[in-house]
Parts: sequence; structure tokens; C-alpha cells
Amino acid sequence: MQMLLHANSLLLAPTTSRLSASASPGRSGTAQPLPRPAHSARAAGLGTRRPPAVAAASPRTPMAVGEECDAAAVASQGFVSDARAYWVTRSLIAWNVNDQDTSLFLYASRDATMHVSDGAIHGYDSKIELEPEHASLPDNVAEKFPFIRSYRTFRVPSSVDVASLVKCQLAVASYDAHGRHQDVTGLQLPGVLDDMFAYTGPLGAVFSDKDVDLYLWAPTAQDVRVCFYDGPAGPLLQTVQLKELNGVWNVTVPRYRENQYYLYEVKVYHPSTSQVVKCLADDPYARGLSANGTRTWLVDINSETLKPASWDELSDEKPNLESFSDISIYELHIRDFSAHDSTVDCNSHGGFRAFTFQDSAGIRHLRKLSAAGLTHVHLLPSFHFASVDDNKSNWKFVDEAQLAKLPPGSDEQQAAIVSIQQEDPYNWGYDPVLWGVPKGSYASNPDGPSRIIEYRQMVQALNRIGLRVVMDVVYNHLDSSGPFGVSSVLDKIVPGYYLRRNVNGQIENSAAMNNTASEHFMVDRLIVDDLLNWAINYKVDGFRFDLMGHIMKNTMIRAKSAIQSLTRDVHGVDGSKIYLYGEGWDFGEVAQNKRGINASQINMSGTGIGSFNDRIRDSVNGGNPFGNPLQQGFSTGLFLEPNGYYQGNEADTRRELATYADHIQIGLAGNLKDYVLRTHTGEAKKGSDIYTFDGSPVGYTSSPVETINYVSAHDNETLFDIVSIKTPIGLSIDEKCRINHLASSMIALSQGIPFFHAGDEILRSKSLDRDSYNSGDWFNKIEPRLENPSFRPSKNHILSVFDNFVDILKIRYSSPLFRLSTASDIEQRVRFHNTGPSMVPGVIVMSIKDAQNEKCEMAQLDKNFSYVVTIFNVCPHEVTIEIHDLASLGLGLHPIQVVSSDALVRQSAYEASKGRFTVPRRTTAVFVQPRAYTV
Repeated sequence: MQMLLHANSLLLAPTTSRLSASASPGRSGTAQPLPRPAHSARAAGLGTRRPPAVAAASPRTPMAVGEECDAAAVASQGFVSDARAYWVTRSLIAWNVNDQDTSLFLYASRDATMHVSDGAIHGYDSKIELEPEHASLPDNVAEKFPFIRSYRTFRVPSSVDVASLVKCQLAVASYDAHGRHQDVTGLQLPGVLDDMFAYTGPLGAVFSDKDVDLYLWAPTAQDVRVCFYDGPAGPLLQTVQLKELNGVWNVTVPRYRENQYYLYEVKVYHPSTSQVVKCLADDPYARGLSANGTRTWLVDINSETLKPASWDELSDEKPNLESFSDISIYELHIRDFSAHDSTVDCNSHGGFRAFTFQDSAGIRHLRKLSAAGLTHVHLLPSFHFASVDDNKSNWKFVDEAQLAKLPPGSDEQQAAIVSIQQEDPYNWGYDPVLWGVPKGSYASNPDGPSRIIEYRQMVQALNRIGLRVVMDVVYNHLDSSGPFGVSSVLDKIVPGYYLRRNVNGQIENSAAMNNTASEHFMVDRLIVDDLLNWAINYKVDGFRFDLMGHIMKNTMIRAKSAIQSLTRDVHGVDGSKIYLYGEGWDFGEVAQNKRGINASQINMSGTGIGSFNDRIRDSVNGGNPFGNPLQQGFSTGLFLEPNGYYQGNEADTRRELATYADHIQIGLAGNLKDYVLRTHTGEAKKGSDIYTFDGSPVGYTSSPVETINYVSAHDNETLFDIVSIKTPIGLSIDEKCRINHLASSMIALSQGIPFFHAGDEILRSKSLDRDSYNSGDWFNKIEPRLENPSFRPSKNHILSVFDNFVDILKIRYSSPLFRLSTASDIEQRVRFHNTGPSMVPGVIVMSIKDAQNEKCEMAQLDKNFSYVVTIFNVCPHEVTIEIHDLASLGLGLHPIQVVSSDALVRQSAYEASKGRFTVPRRTTAVFVQPRAYTV
């Protein structure tokens, strides 16, 4: 990790010009970001990522009665241009046709020779009349496909060989009562495939003493063979035929094939080309790969040769975790951690192995955080993704020494980054190809065992310094689709099944590209199987789900159940300690349960699965990541110290500040939907009855472990950049540092799971670049450098902010009262005092009460403190406030703050007789009543 304390110096980088919002490089490789959907304005994890692989088609109007089936219904590259009908079960097809006299025929061609000529369909092998159903879709089908609930249904005759038909080019055509052609369209098959071929048996490579069994689920394939190769780039050795049984293709090969490389050759009809094609594809259940995933490595993941020393005993060394409420998370990109760290071997920069250097600057920094109480490191995507070449010899770099010489306002830095950004080693990695294999670019050698061994060494090394490891998983979309290209895998094997399509049959891209469909049985299964792979084979301690709202709730619940069933005795893993959380944004085609009950923030209440709390983020910072960046919030000067951006008159901004305080207090109380707060209007309201500015409920959780409280993340500006752009231009760097710490402390002392972006504790800047997924090492350095030289903090500023961050972590872990594990405990113990119409603007007063004596109605949780009072003062001046309910207590400044390096916080005071608190400007002060105190 660059920007970390060494024995005698702190690594600092020169100031660079910032990437402006209008010129932030998008994943398309251009200088313009992709537009964001309006409904994602409050989302925090959408990111521009990559451009859609397939543009969504506009709705097509069915042909009028009597109109011939003309060119409008025919694709330029083949037969039909869309797939508006749904084969939902073995016996039912649904289509949105209105004419009650319409008759439907199903057409099939095994060789994909169908075409339209003179208003008629030619080239088919089978033509089957479908029987109209008078009933609506069965309940179980409507539940699975709620968006087609109103479609008419037609019955497939029981004599039809459906298993053979799904391997063909298919179409349904409608005719009026006089037999005239009305319309023709293709079919979407996931429903019938799930109904007939849902499978729970073995998949991938299964090793025995003498043999290896290969299993591939491919019910629409006409033929499958496996091609074995001599090495990752060597010649073809042999092609072996697989046999099919109920949609699963299988072959048994001798064990000597182990460590060879292979690909599946799948002969299948692909609707994107309207042709039967032969696709070469990796194994979806691959556990090893060649560089860039060009071939699958046939590897026994349980082989002793792939295990670091003492790997099987790692479960005995896992850091202690009593409750999920004890978790705190530090979000880190693998390359950011060490790309510029001179204390790491140069051959290990930016990779898995960097975490094994126990005396490196980065590891020393993480050790300090761990010692203060931090429990988890969240690693950005580390599976096989497309956007970085695994072959290091192909990487290109900017000359950072030359960039450092350029003036801060120069555009040349950005131009240099953009010129190589598709060929450098940096990307966040949200463009998945295969989920089950570590990314080769982070390994010393992308071929063979290195990526497996080194990933395990990384997990082991972090566990041994007291940190559990969270893996960032991206199951909501894929990098590519279609029958061509190495980064398309699943769509080659069962075309049209793994990806979610709209009512016209075009791939949905709201999640960035190639949205996956976890509502389909085998997609759901693949996700759960993959999670178990990482939990068991890599001993990962938690999972963060990218765009979790695009995954179905049932999938998430099934994943949690499967993971928590893991035991140390059987699996070498204690699944009850593995925590799940994700981005519960509700937008796109899945919004409001249109595709089934999705894993949105609201829907996940009661599951014990966490979701990111954008309410507290936006209230602390102001605005949202996609609004005007100058919008101020509770900590950044709204009403109290305006920056010149108009957010209303004085009454408006005072009211908005008070509203933000309400939202923050609900967040501090675990974002519970049933927590009752006296709001700024004087009304007592549940969290679910307090609303954001766009009408969403602020409180939505049933348990504090269901909220991830945060103010910045990888795909927002860094916290210091947020503070720098939202506060008045003339505000001193000292005051910006105080605000940075104040915002972090609101997160650190909240009920729920606090989440911190790596570098926020050392004033990291990305030069105001929010979406820096592809901005290279230069702009993603964990170093403070903004365009305006006066914004640049000194070494002492950084050390001070870091010391304060460590102190606030220590305070969180000094008392279980900051980590209450149940909603009832929070509702019983947590109170807010500066509330209602007479509240002092810019001040939040939170008390947490423990049992005062043996006769108290609540259980004793803290052996040291019986009362904790935390005051957040965001005002640019000292505040004295009297809270009569907190008078006559034995409160004193927390022992850690008594000896703090922050001279201001040491001035905080409490006068018991009047319940009077004095807190300096922009300060978080924590007061505690020792257990020994008696009234």
C-alpha cells in the first residue's frame, strides 16, 4: 500500500491534474462516461463499467390481422429478429397475442434452415399446432415470470418430443381465423429448460483414484466433445466425444489427463446468429485456467501440491468473531495495495503475493488497523475477469516521473492514462468471465498452479494478522455473450439461458452488460456452487455481492443457507462465521419485483444479509454521487458554512440539515425500520415512516447486521475528495481533516457494520475521479493529491488523521454497546437527545445505556462502562448543550480521547449537575460512565 508510514518517511506523490466528471474515462475506452439511469441516483455501486454488449431493442408491434409476415419480422442476419414468446413449461407456451381467434403453430428446424418467403415459413422440419388455453398462467409459472402474467397460453401436445425440439431453431407463428399469417417470433426457453432439465448432480471435473469424470449441463446442445491440449498454448492432443443423459453431457477419462488443458466443443443453435454453430468454451465449473482463460486447466483443487503449508489447519487460526455485529470492513483493491510499495518485492507488486510480505509498509499498516479492532478486508474482484491481460509482458505503463513534472492543471496526465488504459494492468474487475478461478494477472504466473496457491497464501497471510477476507463477487452480469470471443463462456454452452432478456428477446444491460438471470434454476445453482467453491477451497470469510438487487432474493437466501451449513469437521470451514452483504439497489428490469422478488434493500429485511446504506452516506456527505458534487450535507457545511452552491434559502437549508440529522440518527441506530425517533418536526416516527427526498423509507432493516454504513466506496469519490469539493474553497486543510475524521467517526460508532474505503484514514485522493475503475495506477494511488496545491495535506495532517482513525476504531471495540447485535437491544438502549423543533443545528447526541445494577431490566453487556454518550458536532464552532436526561451521571471523556493526539477533542467536557456538554468545533467526543461509578 503506497502512502503508508515507513520508518523515517511517508510516501507522497506529486500533485496531478484531476479527472473531471465530464471526462472520466468510461469502460468504453472513450473519455465520456455512460449515462446513468435516473432511478440509480441514490445507488453507490453502479459504475460505468463497460458498454452494453447488445443494445436493447425497441418494442415491436405485432402485425395487424391480414398482414403478411414480411421483412419486418426477419432479422438481417437470419430468420426472426426477436423472441417474444416464452416456452414456460414442457406443455405451455405463452405469447402476448390479443385476438381470441388467433391460432398458433410451433416450427422447428434442427439445421436452422427456416426462412420466410412470399409470406410463408419454409425450411422447417416440424410444424405443430398449439392448443389455446382458456386459463391464465399457472401460479408457479406466474411467480417465476411475473412480467408475462397477462400473456395468453397455448398447450404443446403431449406427443411432442420436447427434448429434441429445444435443440432446434424454433419459432411460433400466429394466424387469424381465416388462416392468414399475422406474426412470427422466436421463443425464450429458460422456463421449459428448468421444467425438464433442472439438475442437482455433479458438474465440472470430478476426480477419483484412476479416472476423471467430466460433466456439462447443455440440454440445447446437439453435440459436445472435449478437446485436450498439450499445455496452455500447445497443440491439440485428442478430441473425445461426450454422451448426453437428460441434458447433461458426460465422459470419463483416465487420471493421466490431470494437469492437461481442455475446451468443450459445443454444437448448438445460437439465436444471436440464427445458425447452428460449433463453439469452443471453457468449463463453467473450471477450477484452473490458462492465461486469459483461453483454456481450462484440468486440476484437482484438493491436490496437496496446491496447498500452502498448514493450509488445512487455517480454520483453527481464523481471527475470532463472536457475532456479525462485531464486523468492520476495509475495502481494498489488490493492485492498489502494493503497486507502488517499495517494501514489496518488485515481482510481487500489485498481486496476491504482496500480502505475504510481513514487513511491508502495507502489511504494517493493516496490522495497526487490525490491532485497533478492524476485522475484515474486502478485496475488489479477484476472480477471472476480462479487462486486464494476464500476460504481464503485454502491459503498458505511463512514465510517472514525467507525469509528476507536469503542472497541476495540465490535461496531459489524463491523456497519457487514456492512451493506454485498455492495455495497462489496472481495472477494478467488474467484467466477469468465469467466477470460480482466481484472476491470472494477480498471480506470478497465469498458467498452472500459481494463481491458486498464491490466492490461498494471501488469505492465510491476512488471517494471520487478524483480518478475515471478504471476496467481491459479481454474479449479476457477464463480460460477453454470443458464440464468439474467449470471454463468452456460458452463452456459448446454453445460448439464451444464463442471460436475462427483455420481452423482445434482447439481452438486458441495466447492470452494465449481459445481465444474468438468477431466477433460472441452473443460474441460481451455479451462483451457490461458486460461493461454496470459494468458501471451502479458498476459505474466504465473507462475500460482497455487486448489484445484489439484480439477484433474486431466493438465491441469496439459498446461498446463505448453503454457506452456513458448512462445518469445520466436514468442510474445514465454519460457515456460521461467513458474512454476506451487497448492493441492494432496486432499478432496471428487476425494479419493484418485476422479475420476481429481488434482493433489494427493502426485500432483504429479516434475512440477516447486509446491504449498503446510502441513506447515511448521502446525509453525511450531501446530495448523492450522481447529483451536483457541490451539494452539501450534514458534515460538509450545509446551512452552517455554505460553499456558494444554492440549496435554498436559510430556512430551507436549516430544514434540510435537520432532515439529514434524522436520517443519520436512524442510521446510527442500525437503520432499523421499527426504531422510533423524535424527528425534527417533533413527531415520533418509525424508521420506515421517515422518508428520503425521493420517497424511499430511511429505515429498512430488521437487524443491525443488515446495514452496511459507509460514506465512501471504490466507485464514489474518496472521502477526502468529497470533503474537499463540498466545503468552501477557502476552508483550511486543518478543518478539512477534521471533517474527514468526523464523517469516519459517524460510521465507526454506528450500530450495524461500519465500512471504510481504503485510504480514507490517510486522506487518500483520486483527484476527484469517482469512477476510477480504469484510471490506472497513477490516479488510483493511495496518496493525497488534488488539483489545487492548497488542498494538499502535509505528512503531519495524514499522521494526525490516521491516529484519530485508529483511536475511533479502538473506541468502537472498547465497548460492546457500540456493537449491539439485536434490534431489541438497540430499541431498548439507544437514545437521541438533541431532537425536535428546538434542536441545536449540526449536533447529534446519542446515548447508549447498559444495566446500571443487578436489578436493571436489561442484561449487562459491558463490564467496564454502564453508559456511553457520543456527541457529533459538525459546527465550525464550539458547542455547549444541556441535556437534562443526561444530568447527574458519572460521565468522563473516553480514556482513549483523554490521551488523544488531537488537542481539541481533549477539551471536550461534561458538567454533571446540569447535564452540560461542551464539544469543540468539528469534533466527535465520546463520554463514558465507568462501571464502578455510583450515584
